[in-house]
Amino acid sequence: MTSRPDQAAAGADLSLLALTFHHTHRLLDPSARGVQRWDVRIACAGEQVGSLVAVRGLYWGSDNLRERMADEGSFPALVAGQLLDDEGHFTHEFEEFIESSSSVLVVDQLQLTGQFADPLIAAAVVGSVIERLTDNYFAVVLPGKNAAGDAGAALLSEAGALLSAETFSDELQIIDNALAAPGEAAQRVRSRLESLARRGGFPSADQDWDWDEDDEEEVLTGRTAAVLRVALDELSAQAWEDVAEKGNAPVRRGEGLVLGALPRVTWGQDRSWRRQMARCFDDLAAALAATGGVEPLCTGEEMALHLGIDRARALQRNRPRLVHEAVAGMPEDRRDFDWDWCSTVLFEDHDVLMLFDASLEGIEDGGNEINQAMGLSNLGAAQWFAPFRPDQARDPGRGFRHP
Repeated sequence: MTSRPDQAAAGADLSLLALTFHHTHRLLDPSARGVQRWDVRIACAGEQVGSLVAVRGLYWGSDNLRERMADEGSFPALVAGQLLDDEGHFTHEFEEFIESSSSVLVVDQLQLTGQFADPLIAAAVVGSVIERLTDNYFAVVLPGKNAAGDAGAALLSEAGALLSAETFSDELQIIDNALAAPGEAAQRVRSRLESLARRGGFPSADQDWDWDEDDEEEVLTGRTAAVLRVALDELSAQAWEDVAEKGNAPVRRGEGLVLGALPRVTWGQDRSWRRQMARCFDDLAAALAATGGVEPLCTGEEMALHLGIDRARALQRNRPRLVHEAVAGMPEDRRDFDWDWCSTVLFEDHDVLMLFDASLEGIEDGGNEINQAMGLSNLGAAQWFAPFRPDQARDPGRGFRHP
């Protein structure tokens, strides 16, 4: 007996979602050079929960891409009519709309069953399809909010909004792969779905997908804290090695093990400043060891924690044996190793990361108009170790790990 889709979804594990891509290419078929149809099967734990069709229109592979796509019918035909002229060339309006494109990917005929019929899941699926079937010279076309169609078209329209698609017409919205925003949006979608999977949850039907939703009630799991502590200990050892090697000498990007990875405003600091920076890694690691939690108390500790989370993520991916040793004997939790959650919840803000943006040069100057308008403070290197709140300052007599 086959279970109902909603029953299957209710007990499903989002981490088991998988896509299977099917495309048959007839070697000597001229039409195969211009348009490729990919049938994508969406499954969870081996049971099919949906499907979609992705049509790749290759401008340089077809004598007349408009005619060839129109022959596919349905949504690809609508796309061809709006983006291509009678000669099969991209219209002036389309070329003005995007940075550069020699091909299009049309996503159509989405079907998702039961609880899987959710915009977040649809966006994650579309994002994965885009990653596998396109490059930076593709424009991805999805139904617009006023496009005619079924529930699948409506889901694709909502997915496009989550993936930073831009409205081209009432019927079409387009993701320009040459831009950074869609890639960043796809990463946010994937991170949110991964976070739900770790927690054994499912997207809520009335979820408005506020990426900054309040998760402050949650705490680090034991295994997450253990790996983060290993990462901070590694960075501490490397930072102290940099102090010994570089002393007061200026550094450049990429020099040393840690110092060259810091923002440009720190590269000319002296040995005394660098010792305080190295101690930030030690202080955070000590807090984790003592309480299982961590809270950065100054700008230097915020930067140290950002670097620590990045290092912990890399350890999990690249050094599974070390991670296994660090968490040996600890109970597993679905929320283990949710580094994106850590990056969101363990900080009051991410102002310090602005220092990596070359277009914001001078943002560390606490007296300028931008800082005053945005309420920024303690970004100048000289203020990195001043406590945010005097009542939470570290013990001034704690000393240093190395003389």
